[in-house]
Amino acid sequence: MPVHLPPRRLHRRYAIFALSFIALVIGLALAERQGLPKAWIGYTFLGTTVAVYAVIGILCRTTDPAEYFVAGRRVPALYNGMAAGADWMSAASFIGLAGTLYASGYAGLAYVLGWTGGFCLVALCIAPYLRRFGQFTLADFLAERFGGRALRLVGAAAAILVSFVYLVAQIYGVGLITTRLTGLGFEVGVFVGLGGVLVCSFLGGMRAVTWTQVAQYLIMILAYLVPVIWLSVKQTGWPLPQLVYGQQLHQLAQREQELIHDPAELQVRGIHQQRADAAAARLADVPRALADEQAKAAARVTALKTADAPLALIQAAEKQRAALPRTPAEAEDRWRRERDGETQLAQPLSGLVPHIQPFAGNPDGGPAEREQASAGRRNFIALVLCLMIGTAGLPHLLTRYYTTPSVATARESVAWSLVFISLLYLTAPALAVMVKTEVFNSLVGSSFDQLPGWIRQWQRVDPALLSAVDLNGDGRLQLGELRLHPDLVMLVMPELGGLPYVISGMVAAGGLAAALSTADGLLLAISSALSHDLYYKAINPEASRTRRVTLSKALLLAAALAAAAIASSRPADILAVVTAAFSIAGSTFFPALVAGVFWRRANRAGALAGMLAGLATCLAYLAAAHPGLRALVGLPGPPMLIWDIQPAAAGLFGVPAGALVLVVVSLVTAPPRQREREFVDTLRSRPPR
Repeated sequence: MPVHLPPRRLHRRYAIFALSFIALVIGLALAERQGLPKAWIGYTFLGTTVAVYAVIGILCRTTDPAEYFVAGRRVPALYNGMAAGADWMSAASFIGLAGTLYASGYAGLAYVLGWTGGFCLVALCIAPYLRRFGQFTLADFLAERFGGRALRLVGAAAAILVSFVYLVAQIYGVGLITTRLTGLGFEVGVFVGLGGVLVCSFLGGMRAVTWTQVAQYLIMILAYLVPVIWLSVKQTGWPLPQLVYGQQLHQLAQREQELIHDPAELQVRGIHQQRADAAAARLADVPRALADEQAKAAARVTALKTADAPLALIQAAEKQRAALPRTPAEAEDRWRRERDGETQLAQPLSGLVPHIQPFAGNPDGGPAEREQASAGRRNFIALVLCLMIGTAGLPHLLTRYYTTPSVATARESVAWSLVFISLLYLTAPALAVMVKTEVFNSLVGSSFDQLPGWIRQWQRVDPALLSAVDLNGDGRLQLGELRLHPDLVMLVMPELGGLPYVISGMVAAGGLAAALSTADGLLLAISSALSHDLYYKAINPEASRTRRVTLSKALLLAAALAAAAIASSRPADILAVVTAAFSIAGSTFFPALVAGVFWRRANRAGALAGMLAGLATCLAYLAAAHPGLRALVGLPGPPMLIWDIQPAAAGLFGVPAGALVLVVVSLVTAPPRQREREFVDTLRSRPPR
């Protein structure tokens, strides 16, 4: 099994694996030229990669708790760094990051800066001390450092919440990618892809997950770099997109100005503004507008039936009537979203900020524009801080550093993680610029009769993800007539750039590897919290080793099915869901972990109060500021924002609240026991004072 092999043999085996994957891509490319159907290419990528993950999972199966939860603490730094990179570069990074940079331009760099800076916090403040402590989970550390069962329970519950929110986003990504590879419906794709999530984590726990993630990293980084390099050569003649995308950015800025003043674009923007005004008018008197809409729909059905219209027309009218909101509250929520969406599409560039402009608005413009630019800067800084702190509080990432042989190896593996992650993060900004260049120059302005087939395919999957409608009837696609969801930018990039379909299949396989690798780690974090922290440590300390691992596997399966059920309802775009998990993790764990390592005066009451205060503050702001969550909890009216901070940066309020409460409560209550102070000294390799 891989975990017992010396480094040289590991290098050889994974080199053979990488070369085999490249050979598979080349073979499928040759087969495509000979007429192999696209569906078969997709099924081959899906079946082959998942089969490899399954084989690794079977070879690494175990019932030993140390092997199952922390891979026996024998993972070399290089491979732990690669596994952490795969664990980290989830569907949010592989699929969502390029799309966010495409849609947000400069502002999207907050994700790159925040996530990268977070690893510096992990290396300096958390990872070495967790490895020196040992054990299995974050709740283990909190319980040992502060004492008492309550902190273990709160830590386990918070780890489950954070990991589950993050997991839903990964399963959502799995559904998108499986649909792309197989042509199945999204809901079916979610549960088909779920099998790939379970094949390794279910059998071998952290040991299987670790060695599977190394293979998944190799696939995802090849799948990310190859098409970007190909696109760079096509556009610039140079194979290093990170160095030459500046010239593409200059050309893109010129094209953006042309589209802003294009007469056809102005006409389409006017149509969107009319739709936004109509939605606003309905919102002025929601009950009356809803009654009118329902009456009109009923009259239309009656008229068609009276005129003995074709059955297809009658069924279409009945379907439209059934799709109307059923209650005023539902109508208000839908029409508000419609108004906001149409208002955005009525803006220049369909609401996209010019790519070289740092933030929306204009710091030298009128009062409204200056305030918009100021709010953009505040949100940029807040998001960077939340992502940094959230990274240093993610349970599934931090437990990765329990698996190394020593403290020094833990530090080294964090450094390797940054190296492997930077390969993708330094490429994503170039990818976003090159994809936008293709859209603005090759797609916009083309005839609707000649639109590529992949547009129609994705429209059938979900029109909310991608749609192209000739609003002004000129037969040409305008930017305002194209809706391209950020989650699709990476997946459609190869065909958008005119690359062979086999590259699209490879990109989808890379995205699947990214989503599966993170989903495996998250599932393991959830099942570990349930079986180890709650069952073994709090309920049945006499449970046998085999029983603990078996229960963990059963709970892992239950968590996977629950996440798939929620993901199949398409809760939100991938990056939005993931960002909420970062704010929750940072608000709950970061103050307690840092205080537990560096402040001897921090005590049990302070840590418990701080974790609960941080979590409650973060969740309260999310519920108040996010439109979907407001509707879910029954809060009427528009979102309530403090300083215009978006819900993605809810941790800006949760982290200080948690830290402040931790400090105050620790100071006004009894100091920690001598054993707990000595624990801190031992953890930091200092003699007890």
